[in-house]
Order: sequence, then structure tokens, then C-alpha cells
Amino acid sequence: MSKTISAKKEDITKKWYLIDAKDRILGRVAGEVARILMGKHKTVWTPNVDTGDFVVVINADKVKVTGKKLTDKTYYKHTGYLGGLKTESLGSLLARKPVTVFTHAVQGMLPKTKLGKQMIKKMKVYKGEKHPHEAQNPQKLEKA
Repeated sequence: MSKTISAKKEDITKKWYLIDAKDRILGRVAGEVARILMGKHKTVWTPNVDTGDFVVVINADKVKVTGKKLTDKTYYKHTGYLGGLKTESLGSLLARKPVTVFTHAVQGMLPKTKLGKQMIKKMKVYKGEKHPHEAQNPQKLEKA
């Protein structure tokens, strides 16, 4: 009978991955990124340990959505004051802050715990092609 191996923080090796979001569907790319951030692609995945890797996402402004989401999907935020509910459509937020849209999509797929907050910090999202992580030598991931 074999024992179940539980990963330790010291035993995990972190890799860097590069994902190009150009002409890809937002939810599909976000799901792929969330899976890597959690570490579910590894055989040593443990739910209570951050086994995930670092992810660099480029071309976040060129991501696509299906259907009428650009006009119908709405993001809400509240200022904290009475009547302070602000709404914005996906189309206008994507034009203004594409990094925020991508981060929001991925964060919704991660655990809502301290561990989830730790995981989202390993994601680096950039609007265009350029990124300052060449020294980490990220491995390019093709479309899955």
C-alpha cells in the first residue's frame, strides 16, 4: 500500500510560463492561467499548499469574448457612499483597463482564501507584447 504524498513549500520548484492572449477567448485563457497558478497541472498538487507557477500574460487588450458580452456584461463597484453604485460594461472597461478585466476573470476562478490572494500575485498581465520578465526565461505555452 502506497502513502499519499503531501507537498511541502520547500519542495516545490516554480517555473515561469508565457501566455499570449491575442485572439483567444477570455474565459478559456483565464481558466488555463488559473489552473497553472493553482498548480493543478503538477502531480504534486496539494490543496493547502501553493504549488503553482508564475504566469506572464501578454496582449491582454486583444482578448476576445463571445456573444453580446461586450455590451451586456456589467461590472459593479461601490464607492461606499449612499447611491455610490458605479456600473461599467465589459466593452468600455476592456478598452480602458484590459489588465483589470483579465485579473478579475482569473481571480474569480481561484480560491477565495489567503492562498488565493497569494496565487494571484504570481500572475503578471501586460497590455501589449512587451514584458520585463525576460530574465526569468518564461516558457511559451501554445494554445491548448
